[in-house]
Amino acid sequence: MIIGVPKEIKTNENRIALVPAGAEALVQAGHTVLVERGGGVGSGFEDEQYVAAGAQMLDVEDVWARAEMIMKVKEPIPVEYPRIRENQVLFTYFHFAADETLTRAIIDTKCVAIAYETVQLPSNELPLLTPMSEVAGRMAIQAGAKYLEKYYGGRGMLLGGVPGVAPANVLIIGGGVVGINAAKMAAGFGARVTILDLSLERLRYLSDVMPANVEMIYSNRHNLLERLEHADLVVGAVLLPGAKAPKLVKREDLKLMKKGSVIVDVAVDQGGCVETIRPTTHENPIYEIDGVIHYGVANMPGGVPRTSTLALTNATFPYAARLARLGWEQACRQDHSLLLGLNIVGGKVVYPAVAEAFGLPISQVDEVLRTS
Repeated sequence: MIIGVPKEIKTNENRIALVPAGAEALVQAGHTVLVERGGGVGSGFEDEQYVAAGAQMLDVEDVWARAEMIMKVKEPIPVEYPRIRENQVLFTYFHFAADETLTRAIIDTKCVAIAYETVQLPSNELPLLTPMSEVAGRMAIQAGAKYLEKYYGGRGMLLGGVPGVAPANVLIIGGGVVGINAAKMAAGFGARVTILDLSLERLRYLSDVMPANVEMIYSNRHNLLERLEHADLVVGAVLLPGAKAPKLVKREDLKLMKKGSVIVDVAVDQGGCVETIRPTTHENPIYEIDGVIHYGVANMPGGVPRTSTLALTNATFPYAARLARLGWEQACRQDHSLLLGLNIVGGKVVYPAVAEAFGLPISQVDEVLRTS
């Protein structure tokens, strides 16, 4: 198979979907790897390293034009839509349910869109989302601590306090991968941490593994509002696989919060669990509403691209290798987890949450596979 790896061009995105070691493994397996010139520089990988691994370095148009499968990190942006060909496989993060324009553009291309974020194991784990959720959860606390500083408009609080001065209160909405990593970081700083989650099983697990300065509370509207009133930093960490995040923090709820408190909504790439959140960039990461600072960077791991690229490609490479070896149809037939990654195939939406988000007709994935 011919595998193309274009440079990421979303604002401040420096990750790359394939490291030189991965390129070398694919070439040794008999595949052709095309990498856009300069594509890995942001993550610390020079063109020479890809050449030494056996990859060909090309201009962006040649990569897209020749590749049978495109590996990316972030969803295509409008300038990339015309480059996508019918039946070309795109293997990347899409987060379709939060972006109708993207969804309809990909439908029009009639490509095969396999989304990292909906590949799902029998255990319900999302193996290609997990590493970036780990990074984003930890970064959420770094960002929150920074924007609590007075210089950025925050309350002027040190997250962990000092002897004789109380630490900050951190509220984490969701106890999944993002939530647990955010809690670890916040607890390590010495903050007082509360995790809200709907799953009693998850809360029992977190109670066993979290330090004493982390409190686990069942998530309902009453408990959320009570904790919002005291929170200095709120981390949105809610995930419904492939679907829009529920709006749990309403606009009117901001009036309960302290002036200069901070919201970091990691769920922003799925629409966010805070009603007032909107996507921002690393260049302009924050804005203020009702005295509350909002941080909505949709590609947080892109701020630490070396760590993020290595963590991501460790997870994605085995699936990419399988797609290259077997082709997407056979690979999806043999691996149900990868089958769940199929979102749009040949202009047909096959992932229910995407169809539901925009009222689009849904096609059965088995029918798409039978006709492919």
